[in-house]
Amino acid sequence: MIEKVHFHLQIIIFFFILDRFYPWTLHKPTPQTGRVLHLSKEKRFHHHVSICKATTLLWETINLQGTGSVKTIFEEELGVVDFHLSNKSCILYVSETDIVAGNNYKRKLVRFRNANSSLQGIVLVEKTRLSEQYFSAMQKFVVFELGLTLLPVASQLEASQLLTQIVHGESKDNPFRRKSVSRLLDPLVMSLVQQIPGVGKVKAMALLQHYTSIHQLCNAGTQELQQIVGQATAQHIRNFFHNPLV
Repeated sequence: MIEKVHFHLQIIIFFFILDRFYPWTLHKPTPQTGRVLHLSKEKRFHHHVSICKATTLLWETINLQGTGSVKTIFEEELGVVDFHLSNKSCILYVSETDIVAGNNYKRKLVRFRNANSSLQGIVLVEKTRLSEQYFSAMQKFVVFELGLTLLPVASQLEASQLLTQIVHGESKDNPFRRKSVSRLLDPLVMSLVQQIPGVGKVKAMALLQHYTSIHQLCNAGTQELQQIVGQATAQHIRNFFHNPLV
């Protein structure tokens, strides 16, 4: 049952990302003309409502699997935040379109940093062939100027998989049950560290024994890292944070 819930959640998150950040990508070519047929505002509204209904049903199903309650946050309550993982952690999503379009995403991130200092902000960024030329500058802005955690994803599908993994957390009996902050942040940070090439669960645990945050890990020197995970993995970590195009 939990495996089905895990899969359905991934699908819902994927379509939510499409609907929230790519409102005009829900289209298909017509066989007669080959042109793109956009969904009307009314159809897009019903599509959004369908996702909300499906999500509500999923929450109810999950709640039957264990004790506790699920906290619902409506879209108008999110502010600049795109996904709430808990009352201490959240996701800010920067799409390929946001990066290529200009600096609007910077204002969004600065607003978050200034208004939500109590939240652990994780910036999920679409790093694609089109946006990778801007990625290095964006990485420096997010990590060094704002002090936020940044994770690149290749597509909306990869983003939905990562978010599902984070939400799933430690508990396989009831992954959406309210947990203490300490129980939630451990699997969250573990998931983030394991996105670094060459870093599995064992090395991630070793790193987190020395560094209490992604920001500290980002600023760690090569020699420090070599003593913990070896030369090759240390170089992978440095490249991940400081040489994204390598």
